[in-house]
Amino acid sequence: MKRIVGAISFLTVMLLACTVSAAPKQVALKALNEIVKSPVRGCEDRHTVNLPIITWGGDIATIYANGDQVDTKAGSIFAEKGLHFKLFREDVFPRQVEKYLSCETPYLRGTLGMINMASDAANRDPRTKLVVIYQHTYSAGGDTLVVKSHIKRPEQLRGKTISLQAYGPHLEYLDRILVSAGLTFKDIKIRWTKDLTGTEETPVTAFREPDVDAAMVITPDALALTSGGKTGTGAENSVKGAKILLSTKTADHVIADVYAVRADYLASHKEEVANLVHGLLVAEEATAKLFKNKGSGYTEAIKASAQILLDSADAVADTEGLYADCRYAGWKGNVKFFGDKNNPRNFERTTADIQKGLIALGVISGRGSLDHAKWDYKRFKPGLADTGDVEAPRFDTGKVAKAVVKRQQSEEGVLFSFEIYFKPNQNTFPVEAYKDEFQKVIEYATTYGGAVITVEGHSDPLEYLKKKKAATAELVLRQIKQSAKNLSLSRANQVRQNIIDHAKSKGIILDESQFAVLGHGIMSPRGGMCGDDPCAPKNEKEWLSNMRVVFKILQVEGEAVQFEAL
Repeated sequence: MKRIVGAISFLTVMLLACTVSAAPKQVALKALNEIVKSPVRGCEDRHTVNLPIITWGGDIATIYANGDQVDTKAGSIFAEKGLHFKLFREDVFPRQVEKYLSCETPYLRGTLGMINMASDAANRDPRTKLVVIYQHTYSAGGDTLVVKSHIKRPEQLRGKTISLQAYGPHLEYLDRILVSAGLTFKDIKIRWTKDLTGTEETPVTAFREPDVDAAMVITPDALALTSGGKTGTGAENSVKGAKILLSTKTADHVIADVYAVRADYLASHKEEVANLVHGLLVAEEATAKLFKNKGSGYTEAIKASAQILLDSADAVADTEGLYADCRYAGWKGNVKFFGDKNNPRNFERTTADIQKGLIALGVISGRGSLDHAKWDYKRFKPGLADTGDVEAPRFDTGKVAKAVVKRQQSEEGVLFSFEIYFKPNQNTFPVEAYKDEFQKVIEYATTYGGAVITVEGHSDPLEYLKKKKAATAELVLRQIKQSAKNLSLSRANQVRQNIIDHAKSKGIILDESQFAVLGHGIMSPRGGMCGDDPCAPKNEKEWLSNMRVVFKILQVEGEAVQFEAL
């Protein structure tokens, strides 16, 4: 995610990433209410309101709504709604919190994790209590976990040192990865850095130290560390063996960008705040159309955003990269995030997950009451086109199948995996018996929406081995193998369908194209292969363990099998 601290272009980032530097100064992470010293002040009525933005693709729509200017332009989306804003970019979050408390601005802009970091500081006065009003985007490719060669899967982060920016956008991302791998912040060591990118005090600089195993970085830095996104060669100051383990192309429902407002300001200016939300929704649709067609007004808009976000109207390519790194939530996304109680990644559940991690790190004192505006979203429908219910499949199933077959030869790209077991002759998988396992799959599917989930059936080889020992004809043995493969595929299909049906019964619609089903039959037993045949199970436990369905969550970003609606 190109959330650039200060006005740094992509070229500058790459040059800095290729500079050998001394070890960065380590930062001690403290609660924001310990470091933010601004007094709380009431908000005065002003004709022009300061509105914060950050260096991120979602804010291109905000600039467009403002008429492609810092000050609201006559005839713009915001102006037509009676709004008068002065946009100001503030990527250093503690400074933005100070301006929020003193009401230099009544709004706060950041990821949901960053907003939660400010909860103690904001909630010490009822006037500044945070109310989240809008979801801008999800990160969809710009944020990455880069690891050194000895780490193959997230579970191997246990005991390792990870570099991470303090008060930045990646804390909730790392927390979610750890939770998915069965770990917590207590299982790792963190090397905190002051900045995100572009200086000598960043995660990318810390990653070059021999005692740092992984880093949470933005995509440009990840590309520099990994020799263009492959595997670091050590040349041009990349790190030998470094690779991208996971990005938000895969973990595409983790980092939510939002706007929050002071409680006192919402109470006294509710219509203004509602008009801001509606203006942003309208602007996001218009911006998406503008970027897709690149028609009239595109050049003006992209150059204006480049100037405001990156301090150079010529930084068009970088600004287009900012846009590509995010996915606008839109009207449907906001309804789902704030209003769908069944959504596993809704506002309440995501906030609870984030706060649990922040408490463990001592960033906040306890579970706070972060609220949202509870809009009636029907009021925001006028002027919008994308308010329907139908979601298009996001995966090309043919390409998924090819990618999965390619990955079967190794464990490359497997992020997480777990198994369920069945009994001999079992052909049904009732929810009552597998409720926890089904819920786990739903959590993975909705968090890692850019991953492929394989459902792989396995069968017990004992009958085949007995028949072979009895010198059964080769034709019969082949038939037994094929029958076992068919049975394992049938079981895997049944499990997949039961999960989809269970999710639907809870009001959760899973993307069926995300799931790939495989039947291995008897050819991948727990005890391994003995020549061309499966090894005989050594005991009853191993015999029973062959009867299983394995779920694997695969990172397939390099296969280009998703991210575009079919």
